[in-house]
Order: sequence, then structure tokens, then C-alpha cells
Amino acid sequence: MAKDKKKQQPIPEDVSVETEAAEQAGNEAREPEAGQPAPEASQDQKDGQLLAEAADKYLRLAAEYDNYRKRTAKEKESAWSEAKAQTVAAFLPVYDNLERALKQTCADEAYKKGVEMTMKGFQDALAGLGVELIPALDETFDPNRHNAVMHCDDPEAGENTIVEVFQQGFICGEKVIRFSMVKVAN
Repeated sequence: MAKDKKKQQPIPEDVSVETEAAEQAGNEAREPEAGQPAPEASQDQKDGQLLAEAADKYLRLAAEYDNYRKRTAKEKESAWSEAKAQTVAAFLPVYDNLERALKQTCADEAYKKGVEMTMKGFQDALAGLGVELIPALDETFDPNRHNAVMHCDDPEAGENTIVEVFQQGFICGEKVIRFSMVKVAN
């Protein structure tokens, strides 16, 4: 029972007062006086700083990755468009030859129909790739789409009007694959 009495004895009040006084003295010691260097930050402040730095690094890395993703997507699209344009440009002489063959008179109707079907298939393939003819005949001359190789005076045609197309031009989206070779009036 003697042990129980020791456990039940209350803590004297003067001890808690001494503890409070020691805490105040410690707080006063932490505040720097004029001319003295500031004490080191507490662990919580250091942890908060590290967390802020890590968050900043994360946001910068996320933004950098997003920019990289957009840039590579644009480069990929550009590479695809350029490859498509070069491939189509390589086949355009075939289109020109088919066009010339259709303009020639032919006694064999089966042969003529075969050339027409080949030309139709070729035009469908170009349309499937998004390649379109550049409108030229009776249009106003546009140096961004047309290449004027001849000029004539024609009172019936308007100013800068295309009166003849020597070679058809092609465009894919906003990219000109081949300029139309044209004759311009006035």
C-alpha cells in the first residue's frame, strides 16, 4: 500500500510553474536580438521548404513533359504530311500521262474505258489521301497556288484570269504539292 500512496500523490503546483518558466526562457532564447544571427529553422519549416521545392520540381517536370508531348506530336504530324506529299508528288507524272491519254482520240473503246477506269481509281486514291486538285481554269491568278508560264491579252477574260491550264496542281490540306502551270490573261 505504501507504493499506492506514492502513485496517488499529486504533482506539486510549483513544478508546473517551473516548467512554464523554462519554456518561456527557451522561447526568449530562440528570438534573435539585434545584431545576432537568426537561429536555424525548425524541422517543420525545413520539411515545408523541402515539400514546396519538390512540388515546384514536379510542376516544372510535368510542364516540360507536356511541352515535349505536344512538340513530338506536331513533329510526327509534320513528318507524316511531308512523307505523304513526297509520295504523291512521285506519282503525279503518272496522273499527267493518264490525263494526256484521255485527251487522245482512240478507236478501241475497251482500251479507252480501261484508261478512264485507271484514271478514276487514281483520283479516288488521291482523294482518300486528302489530296485535291487546285481549281485553276477561269479562276483569279493566285501566286500561292498557280505558276504563270504564259501571258496573253484577251478582252473577253477578266484581269488576272486563268485562261488555260497546262499542268494540273494539287494541294493536301494547306500544303501545295504541285503548283498549277497556267496561262494568265491581261
